[in-house]
Amino acid sequence: MKEFLEFYPKCLKSRTILYKIIIKPVFDFIIGFLLLVVLSPIIFSTMILLAIANKGNVFFLQLRPGLHGKPFKIIKFKTMCDAFDLTGIPLPDEERLTRIGQFVRSVSLDELLQLINVVKGDMSLVGPRPLLMQYLSRYSIEQARRHEVKPGITGWAQINGRNAISWDEKFRLDVEYVNMISFRLDLKILWMTLLKVIQRKGISADCHVTMEEFKGIGR
Repeated sequence: MKEFLEFYPKCLKSRTILYKIIIKPVFDFIIGFLLLVVLSPIIFSTMILLAIANKGNVFFLQLRPGLHGKPFKIIKFKTMCDAFDLTGIPLPDEERLTRIGQFVRSVSLDELLQLINVVKGDMSLVGPRPLLMQYLSRYSIEQARRHEVKPGITGWAQINGRNAISWDEKFRLDVEYVNMISFRLDLKILWMTLLKVIQRKGISADCHVTMEEFKGIGR
């Protein structure tokens, strides 16, 4: 009995490592590629609509921190137009968000191009969302643990509130996912994400089109 109690935690840890290093990347590549093929009509239709709304500017590219904070270039659909005030500062998000862009975002179509990042190996289907590079220096040691796994298109925080929860709660859920990562949990998150998209819940933070800037602990 004593030997079993000592062996069981080691067995669970080995299974977790095997899943993170081998099974999850293979699963991501296969499912990501298949989704790109199956969803290609929707992707191309979205491209056409946004090309009209944004006068040809369809793609949004930006450096984001990936596994262990290593930068990669994320690709998304551009849902906001380029509009500035008289001093050259971009107008607030709610003023730049086009009607078509608002619809694309409300049903999460803007995230579909990240399947390319998944196939390339920069991202996973499930994991903490990739945020901004400047946030790296603002995390606490515990919050920085969200980068122990690849960022994902969806994640534990997304099915538990997405942009409608606070930064503290979001990071707590991200680290919780890192501690609990498993194939079963990933399947649950993917299924719950589908339900959230259908219900169109948790898209924006209260009174904001997008999440407010994370300024660090106690700010």
